[in-house]
Amino acid sequence: MDGFEMQEKHQYDSVNCTDPLLPCLYLIDNLPRISKPTQKSFDYVLVADLVEDPLDQRLLKQTAFLECLKKKSIMVTKIIHDDKVFYGLRASKEVFDKYKYLLKVSDACNWSGDQTGTTPQATRIRVVHYTLYHTYINTGEDLEELMKKDVFATMFCLHERKKQKELKKRWARFSGVFVGQPVTLIRDYFGEKVGLYYLWLGWYTWMLVPAAVLGVVVFLYGLAFFNTSPLIKEVCESNTLMCPSCDNRCKVWQLKDTCTYAKVSHLFDNEGTVAFAMFMAVWATLFLELWKRHRAKYVSKWKVFDWCEEEEELILEIVNDPNNRPKRYGHSYLRSAVVMLLVTATLVLIIGLTHALVVFRVVAAVNMAEANWGFLRDHSSTVAVMLGAVLHYITIQVMTRVNKYVAFKLCEIEKTRSFAALERSFTVKMFTFQFFTLFSSLIYVAFFLGRMNGYPGHYVRIAGKWRLEECHPSGCLTDLFIQMAIIMVLKQTLNNIFEFTGPWLKRFFRRTTGKKLQRKCGHCYRKTCCDEEGSVEPCDNCKLRDWLRNYQLNDVNAFSLFNEFLEMVIQFSFTTLFVAAFPLAPLLALINNIFEIRLDAIKMVSLERRLIPKKTNDIGVWTLILQAIGVLAVIANGVVIGISSDFIPRLVYRYHYGPCANGTDTTQHCLAGYINDTLSTAYMSDPLVRQAFRPSQLITHSGFNVTQCSYKDYRNDGDYSLTPQFWLIMAIRFVFIVLFEHVVVMCKFIAAWFVPDVPMAVNNSRLEDKLDRLKAELRNMHRRQSTEV
Repeated sequence: MDGFEMQEKHQYDSVNCTDPLLPCLYLIDNLPRISKPTQKSFDYVLVADLVEDPLDQRLLKQTAFLECLKKKSIMVTKIIHDDKVFYGLRASKEVFDKYKYLLKVSDACNWSGDQTGTTPQATRIRVVHYTLYHTYINTGEDLEELMKKDVFATMFCLHERKKQKELKKRWARFSGVFVGQPVTLIRDYFGEKVGLYYLWLGWYTWMLVPAAVLGVVVFLYGLAFFNTSPLIKEVCESNTLMCPSCDNRCKVWQLKDTCTYAKVSHLFDNEGTVAFAMFMAVWATLFLELWKRHRAKYVSKWKVFDWCEEEEELILEIVNDPNNRPKRYGHSYLRSAVVMLLVTATLVLIIGLTHALVVFRVVAAVNMAEANWGFLRDHSSTVAVMLGAVLHYITIQVMTRVNKYVAFKLCEIEKTRSFAALERSFTVKMFTFQFFTLFSSLIYVAFFLGRMNGYPGHYVRIAGKWRLEECHPSGCLTDLFIQMAIIMVLKQTLNNIFEFTGPWLKRFFRRTTGKKLQRKCGHCYRKTCCDEEGSVEPCDNCKLRDWLRNYQLNDVNAFSLFNEFLEMVIQFSFTTLFVAAFPLAPLLALINNIFEIRLDAIKMVSLERRLIPKKTNDIGVWTLILQAIGVLAVIANGVVIGISSDFIPRLVYRYHYGPCANGTDTTQHCLAGYINDTLSTAYMSDPLVRQAFRPSQLITHSGFNVTQCSYKDYRNDGDYSLTPQFWLIMAIRFVFIVLFEHVVVMCKFIAAWFVPDVPMAVNNSRLEDKLDRLKAELRNMHRRQSTEV
């Protein structure tokens, strides 16, 4: 046959693992010979570069590794194509018989459906994958180390053509964005871990609907009173002269120049914001509690409700090597201390980058305020915020790669016991790093911007040169909204574009540059390759066609699903943490997720190699992270409303200082005069104030030389000390935060208590299943006793 050749099938009794060229650390004795295979599918494919020299160390190590696999009842089929060698791997029936038996006798895994009937391809792949990564040659090298040394180029499991087509038809297509997901079909093909991810993502997307609707209602509420708000009217009709917003070229300006800014602020800082923030905090709890119930239905249906990952690992260890000793638990205080210090150092670095972004915004605002272009000069603060958000997004993309590298290295220092422990540790570290990377800048804008910039004559400066930014007289919440909107839109849009187009282009160029394999055996192709249920062994040409088709897809790794989860959990953080400043965040998340599910599905089914089907019964440590985000959401939204927004100052003014105070009858709106009440006056007769500004800055555009200007703060005119109104507002702010958080936390606890984690129908169904199984075991015992008699 042109272009490739078939390797002879070795018999197990002809292999000598004591041969120095054919070493093997694990040996399963007295295994029967493998009969002629009756299944056309292979469990795994290894790919290596073609080596002509028989004494080349790479070829010797390839041979040694493959012979060790044969000793573990794995048949190897070799096909050469161009400059590559493909090794098809297929485990024998005895391997899976052992696996099924150990499942049956285990404490936690004996309810699995895998212990009876034909072994599903997903289970075959999982078992063989464990064997591949736990097989060692005499040098102590495993497959991962051999791949790093170019002994093997890559490895992958095969897509099943019939099921792949069904997934494309029912799930992985853009035309099905509003159709439900076939979650059980996804689980059967990709395993419970992927199935639960899409189950969680679908549930999260569905739960976003009421949040998005209410967010739009809050936005429309602000829009409805857009033209009748006394605050907007006061700003737009004001003749107040404001102090220069920067040094050197900034001049005094009129408050009415920021009329548009005041209108935008009212859209996201109104009375509906408080109710929406409380709703979202309770929503996060309901989402998690209802998710637990939703998950329980499916894991019970999939027979993995009591599945234990540790026992699964022990079973795979025994199947791989009956004489293997389990890796024991251990803890090193020294390693933990080192990891803690390094994590702290990394967080300090990330927070340092946030300070750098703050400096950039300050410097950019000053430079743009001194620009010759009038539009840029008049909107210097807003443009600086937008540039800062774009730079923050770029920083996020760079630091994501840095964070991943650091998290991996820290996990290596920890020396975790198993891959599951490694994954949990990596998840916590990576999320922590990403959380600080994404939200440090937002925390500054939400809680510190405009609150430590000082006042005329006593401005706070960076390096004694650049003044810190000030809040707009209409409030600071708009800056937070702009920052969140830009980051969220850029992150979701660009990430989806790159995540889909990148794999698509890679596959396109691989298929274009790769040589197409001609169809050489029409009979085999017609009778076997098209018959997914056929039991005839296909020819080498048909095997190679299938292997090349999978080889040309994009590679995946153990953390491919982690990346998807991290992206969605970060989005969940955006949707809940600062939702008081951005009520439209749930709507953007909903729109993104509707398409995200199909994009990920198409990528996973058509553009990437098949993921290793992993068995689990939960989304793991992500549940704890989501719970932590829910708690942080209560704190963050309470502080945003209490500190960042003008909700409390307006409330105090309405009932204590405004025209409606003390029940006074008036024809004026209760918030009339609020903007002027929040402003203080700086007089040029004060030497310190006069030194803070140049004479050219105190001349209006009409040529009038001002003797005083206003700034946002609660200070006395004489000594610039804080007024009693400031301290009253500050006290009520803290009282509100405490009350808000206690009320919302109480609602969260009530919601968590009121909604059981597991539906009663699931508990009753599991009880009946256990009873039926015990009765079946009793009948089997009586049958065995009758046979013995």
